[in-house]
Amino acid sequence: MVMFLFFFSNQTSALDDGDEHQIQLLLSFKASINDPLNFLSDWNKTTSSNNPCNWHGITCNNSNSSPYIKAIELSGRNISGKLSSSIFHLSHIETIDLSNNQLAGQLPKDMFVGVSNSLRHLNLSNNNFTGVVPQGSVASLEVLDLSNNMISGQIPDGIGSFSSLKFLDLGGNILVGSIPIGGLNLGLKPTVRKIPTQLCQLKSLKWIYLGYNNLSGQIPEQIGNLVQLNHLDLVFNKLTGQIPVSLSNLTQLRYLFLYGNKLTGPVPQSLFGLEKLVSLDLSDNFLSGEISENVGQLQNLEILHLFSNNFTGKIPSALASLPRLQVLQLWSNKFSGEIPRRLGYRNNLTVLDLSTNSLTGKIPDTLCDSGRLFKLILFSNSLEGEIPRSFSSCKSLGRVRLQNNRLSGEISAEFTKLPLVYFLDISGNNLSGRIGERKWDMPSLQMLNIGRNGFFGNLPDNFGSEKLENLDLSENRFSGTISPSFGNLSELMQLKLSHNELSGPIPKQLSSCMKLVSLDLSHNRLTGPIPTSLSDMPVLGDLDLSENDISGEIPRNLGVIESLVQVNISHNKLHGTLPSTAAFLAINASAVAGNDLCSGGDTTTSGLPLCKSVKRNPTWWFVVTCSLVALLGFGVAAYVFVIMRRRNDLKVSRSVTIHDIFSAAKQGNVIAMGKTGISYRGESASAPNVIKLIGICHSQKGAYVLYEYCEGKVLSQVLRNLSWEQRRKIALGIARALRFLHCRCSPSVVAGRVSPEKVFVDAKDEPRIRLSLPGMVQPDSKGFTASSYIAPEAKEGKGITEKSDIYGFGLVLIELLTGKGPADTEFGVHESIVEWARYCYSDCHLDVWTDPMIRGHVSINQNEIVETMNLALHCTARDPTARPCADELYKTLDSTMRTSSCVSSLKVSSPF
Repeated sequence: MVMFLFFFSNQTSALDDGDEHQIQLLLSFKASINDPLNFLSDWNKTTSSNNPCNWHGITCNNSNSSPYIKAIELSGRNISGKLSSSIFHLSHIETIDLSNNQLAGQLPKDMFVGVSNSLRHLNLSNNNFTGVVPQGSVASLEVLDLSNNMISGQIPDGIGSFSSLKFLDLGGNILVGSIPIGGLNLGLKPTVRKIPTQLCQLKSLKWIYLGYNNLSGQIPEQIGNLVQLNHLDLVFNKLTGQIPVSLSNLTQLRYLFLYGNKLTGPVPQSLFGLEKLVSLDLSDNFLSGEISENVGQLQNLEILHLFSNNFTGKIPSALASLPRLQVLQLWSNKFSGEIPRRLGYRNNLTVLDLSTNSLTGKIPDTLCDSGRLFKLILFSNSLEGEIPRSFSSCKSLGRVRLQNNRLSGEISAEFTKLPLVYFLDISGNNLSGRIGERKWDMPSLQMLNIGRNGFFGNLPDNFGSEKLENLDLSENRFSGTISPSFGNLSELMQLKLSHNELSGPIPKQLSSCMKLVSLDLSHNRLTGPIPTSLSDMPVLGDLDLSENDISGEIPRNLGVIESLVQVNISHNKLHGTLPSTAAFLAINASAVAGNDLCSGGDTTTSGLPLCKSVKRNPTWWFVVTCSLVALLGFGVAAYVFVIMRRRNDLKVSRSVTIHDIFSAAKQGNVIAMGKTGISYRGESASAPNVIKLIGICHSQKGAYVLYEYCEGKVLSQVLRNLSWEQRRKIALGIARALRFLHCRCSPSVVAGRVSPEKVFVDAKDEPRIRLSLPGMVQPDSKGFTASSYIAPEAKEGKGITEKSDIYGFGLVLIELLTGKGPADTEFGVHESIVEWARYCYSDCHLDVWTDPMIRGHVSINQNEIVETMNLALHCTARDPTARPCADELYKTLDSTMRTSSCVSSLKVSSPF
């Protein structure tokens, strides 16, 4: 999209126009369109409404003696059909606004021919017009907006003679050629990828947006000639070189956005002389050097983004003197020294992110003096001293990340009573003291990590929150017992209490945590038996009870729930027979060592001696061997998914453990028996919203991938018919699956290729994702391959990682929102769906880019849809490190879906 604003003077005259002629022109326009909502019902020649000045959408001048139609404004009235040229011939018409409708067909050929010289504003944007821009000229026209249609062909030379133009927007079309303005030829052909220097001669320009255009080369020095400019946006291009010093000539500039390029070198000191700047974003470049104290001249600055660069030196203390500063993000640089001592005292801070630098010294106690600080992100520095006492009264805080520093001292009692904090991570410091005796009151808390510190005494009984999902108190010096009240944490998914000095029994009440996926109580002094109730936890996947004094026998049903895939009970005082459940059939010897256990003969991997009542005989070996051969050779039946690889030297990574095969090869799982072998129904690890992978068999001629049978339909087949409520549930379910795979599995699991073809949706709109295998690109039902959803770095041969999954999920989100996928071709000048989505998000109304099926939900879900698209664009960032992790992704999406956005509409671009 390309926009320019420039100003000239213009005068218009008003002449009388016969009422009958005006009515005929209007009725001709009405006859050419469809009006399903009857907005134009009063456009008729009845006695009561014969005066067109009283018709809906019509504005007339105020003269009683010489009335004439001045404006037609019918934006967003859901009218469709073709556009008649009749309204352009109203002799004194000044404004025509038909934007945000469903008008289609070609623009009238005589739209700019014989038109009244009074026409000043013409807005036909956000319709479905096709064809070319008509020839002709309207000297009086000040505003021409034809954006977001399907207009194609060359831009006519006649536009260059629109001498009064102040605003021109032709973006969101499929135009080629160049824009001639005032005799200048502004080269904007798709093949031309540099900022045209001719643009810099239009000294009346007020606004330039050339973002997302794949521009390369340097920013021309001549851009400093545009002294009237107040908005310059060149984001997400491939611009190189240094920031021109001439930008300091743009003294009227209020918004400067250069992020997402490849700019190098220092920031010119003179740039900080642009005293009218409100927002300055130079993030995601390769800028270096120090930031001058001259930044203190930007007294109107509200947002400063310099993150993801190579800046060095100290953070300028002058930043503390900017009275309007709200958002300061300097993360992922090489800043050193102390945080400015008075930062926050005179500012209006809402977001502060200085993480991943080399900062030292103490955290200033003034950071929350504004009373509005919501995000405080300082992790991965070398900060020292106590957490400031002033934070205890910072009631606006919602997200606090101070981990991996050198903070010491105790946490004040009031700090554990902050009402809005939902994410608190202070792990990896030298904090100490007793925190178990105090009353915690943090009703919004969802994630708490205080691990790797020096806290001691009893564990807290509760944390004043019913929303807690992730609790990590590991690697401290906590003692005493685990309170049964932990069983009241109904939303808990991960509990880590390892490497402490806890004693007493494991409370059976923990089994009430029905959503618990990972439980780590290792390296303590726990005693007593393993509670049998742990066998009933429906989604428990990882259980570590190692290095304790637990005694008795292992519950016989532990591991019956198929979700349990990782068990470690080593170095306790357990005795008896290892259970024959799936979790123990292929357990590693190190996970059961240091006990007095024996094997019942169901496993050969534990290294345990056979129990005395078990005899190893040839029949047992024969059954096991035959079962393995049968499963590997003929494991394809009603509950499998088959993928054929027709090449001689097929090599497929094995993604199923030996216990999967043993658990499948049981008499009760036989589906069919024949001369060639036996087919089994397999079982393996269960996970939230993940289809179980049962096994992989391969040969020189083909390969078989075995999945569980899953009822439902592929997302790509049903997506277009889903409501917004259904889509939001599906999005959250996929995010939940990725969080489980990336964050709850040890080691983490990569889904492979996240696409609508890999997601099955059941009758309750619950999605389940099917894992892919490395090297197996499978064609999907649309005729293209799943590689359409592969992240850029994976296409370049750098391998598929967790961040690749996030990229694929971002594309799925875009498709859920817009109805368009990577294989669609209607992106105009934009080279990919991601570029198109970024353009739409930045410059188009929601009604333009949302899927028509959910367009009726836009008004009541506007914030939710916008925030979801914002998340999708973060997920599809070209730099993998800029994409959120799965845990952050899920929490952000869940928060977006549950509540409207509580943060201002300021641009806050942080993956943390």
